[in-house]
Amino acid sequence: MAKYRKILVAFDGSPSARNALNMAARLAGEDKSWIKVLAVVPAYEGDMELIGVSNIKETIAGPGQKLLDEAKGLAAAADVHILADMAQGEPYDKIVHVAEEEKCDLIIMGRSGHSHLERALMGSVTARVIGHTDRNVLVMPDQAELAWDRILLATDGSDNSRDAADLAMEIAREKGGSLTAVSVVYTNDEFIALAPEMITELVGKAEKVLDGIKARGAEQGLAVDTVVKEGEPHEAITRLAADINASLIVMGTFGRKGLNRLLMGSVTERTIGYAVCPVLVAH
Repeated sequence: MAKYRKILVAFDGSPSARNALNMAARLAGEDKSWIKVLAVVPAYEGDMELIGVSNIKETIAGPGQKLLDEAKGLAAAADVHILADMAQGEPYDKIVHVAEEEKCDLIIMGRSGHSHLERALMGSVTARVIGHTDRNVLVMPDQAELAWDRILLATDGSDNSRDAADLAMEIAREKGGSLTAVSVVYTNDEFIALAPEMITELVGKAEKVLDGIKARGAEQGLAVDTVVKEGEPHEAITRLAADINASLIVMGTFGRKGLNRLLMGSVTERTIGYAVCPVLVAH
């Protein structure tokens, strides 16, 4: 990848978090990166006297320490050194704060959840981290492998998508992988029936965006395949990823103000929720 100097792994002991740590260890081996592992436990804000526990901090921190011990064991098995720390408070806030304070270049998180609703929401902690951080975030499903041979770039022509395109091309050049760029024009049955001319216009705009990416790739000696799809964006992106057996999806974020910072863009969120391969979100 674009040679990250310091990686932050958010570790909660879930299978996807273990996979995230394993992938961080692999990246560290390739790029000689530092790995910071963070476990976040809830802060206690009640009255200690009422519950009759004098060592409340130790009681709350116990599970966090177990997580760190597990992370250290996984790191030792992978023959990689980690820096491990624990924080108390709101998980997404602590992850974002530590990433900024420690100047981490990349945050790696697992994606838990297998039910339809869980996959649609993708996990509130992951969504909020992506919505509030300015670091790149790699989201790992629990059984996914990270590879560079087939990279899929999802773009809508926005500034954030342009940054994602730069990152995707950089990865493809460094790792020797193929790169496919897709732009999705949102359509539904009503839209198709009432405004076919508008769809044609939007497809033309999407093609121009992709032509620009292909031209930028050619300037760098990189061949970029381009595809325009119609339909629900996250469905089209994840379906294409499955069709070409993509090993990594690279995309940007959309909507960085107010409520959108929490939702961070339904296309990005839903793509992460339904993709079977890792998704790298570029800021």
